[in-house]
Amino acid sequence: MERVIITGVDRSAHSRAAADWAAREALLRGLPLRVVHVSPPDGPGADGERPGRPGTSVAEHVATENPGNTVAEHVAAQLTGRHPALRAQCLSLTGDPMAALRTVAADAELLVVGLRGEDSPAGVPVGSTAVALTRACERPVVLVPGGWPPGRADAVTVGIDARGPASAVVGLAFEAARSRGARLHAVHAWTLPAQAAERPFPALEEDRATWEDDEVQRLSDALRPWRGKYPEVDVLADVVLLAPEVALAHAAAGNSGLVVVGRRSGRMALALLPDAGCPVMVVPV
Repeated sequence: MERVIITGVDRSAHSRAAADWAAREALLRGLPLRVVHVSPPDGPGADGERPGRPGTSVAEHVATENPGNTVAEHVAAQLTGRHPALRAQCLSLTGDPMAALRTVAADAELLVVGLRGEDSPAGVPVGSTAVALTRACERPVVLVPGGWPPGRADAVTVGIDARGPASAVVGLAFEAARSRGARLHAVHAWTLPAQAAERPFPALEEDRATWEDDEVQRLSDALRPWRGKYPEVDVLADVVLLAPEVALAHAAAGNSGLVVVGRRSGRMALALLPDAGCPVMVVPV
């Protein structure tokens, strides 16, 4: 399997921001970047791409490459102009964008896309293709907001359920922090136990302190093997009595350059995306 990062592009500003983030990530990892543009099958694109044949399957559309001066080639040329060391490849396809990107990313290290595409309705914070890929792609998906400032600090924030941490999520977050030489902000959001909600009066401060101490210990236990594996990563462990998406949004609002979450908390990830202010990696676990 060739190690590669894939970015899906169109003519939108969100797409350009995502492609630039993907290029920087490819350079950081020493990997090639594959720039992919998908035209819908029901008509030619503005760059002269061929439509799909009526009655053909999505798989057949995905297999159709398009010649000419394509969107993918244009974006790749811009990226290599800004990043001369980048190894960029181009791929122009015809078909359903979500299905095509999901197919070509099946063996990729990462799939990177913008929050919205050029055809997203005004006022929609996260486009339908981004939502679908977040829910269904078999590989980690990074969603990049438009106008993302490349010079922003690159601290990494990860959402951890300390009661059942997902190894794939934690591992990717530690690896991202290590490669950036950045601090890892590990956030565990918790709620008061059921018995507290059943009481007719607020929980006592000493009870809250005891419950919070238990959560702090759970997070410490969950992080211990990873601290041993990545001793060079500075870790800030944070236990927060908030809804997960609120806790992560607050954490990301500081100096985070990347937030890492698991897909099993997919609704939380989608709720976080419009307000995160930085790229969000959704890991399929």
